[in-house]
Amino acid sequence: MDRRTAVVTGASSGIGAATARRLAREGYDVVAAARRGDRLDALAAECGARPVVLDVTDETSVRALAGSLEQCHVLINNAGGAFGLEPVESADEIAWRKMWETNVLGMMRVTRALLPALEASGDGVVVTVTSTAGHGVYEGGAGYAAAKHAERAVSETLRLELCGRPVRVVEVAPGMVATEEFSLNRLGGDQDRADAVYAGVPGPLSADDVADCIAWAVTRPWNVNVDLLVVRPRAQAAAHKVHRETST
Repeated sequence: MDRRTAVVTGASSGIGAATARRLAREGYDVVAAARRGDRLDALAAECGARPVVLDVTDETSVRALAGSLEQCHVLINNAGGAFGLEPVESADEIAWRKMWETNVLGMMRVTRALLPALEASGDGVVVTVTSTAGHGVYEGGAGYAAAKHAERAVSETLRLELCGRPVRVVEVAPGMVATEEFSLNRLGGDQDRADAVYAGVPGPLSADDVADCIAWAVTRPWNVNVDLLVVRPRAQAAAHKVHRETST
């Protein structure tokens, strides 16, 4: 009970897994939560995290997570994802609903369920991993940008609602991050198209880079709230402005 407890959603891969590893190294008792139990077991064996199977779109699953915790000091709302790149005129409603359920409603469900424990800790921190897509738009990205703008709005509203109570609210908004699954899932499993997203980009962010930012934010003193941390690779000036090197 002397160690601070951190819950990381979407912890089975990418930024979530990297954050679980990093917070474990920082000395946190990490609860790694995601749908894929086999991956969580491997992560637990690697870094000592406690694996919990969680589906953020299922209220019963979220309540089970909350009920399993004796305490909670940090919540990392990372579960989510992007699905599809179709323009609005040919939007896939199923994909849009999936993005809203996982990114927005999933964040709401887990935050709502864990807020009592976070407040009871005396120094709770809620971190939501959004995206630079929550701070701008680009062609083909309407569904994802809408979900990430919504997450941003929820995070900013929560900070207002909790003012005066012992919970900090942080938004971390990454730009181009090369992980094994994000673009692959977005592009329906097309590995060649997923690889092309990062082709020629010198030094896209890694999941570890983002985890480093998250760890820095949550380890600030109790009176320091990092409202918003936007992080991009040096090669990315904006969503639509990315430097790519060409081979000669």
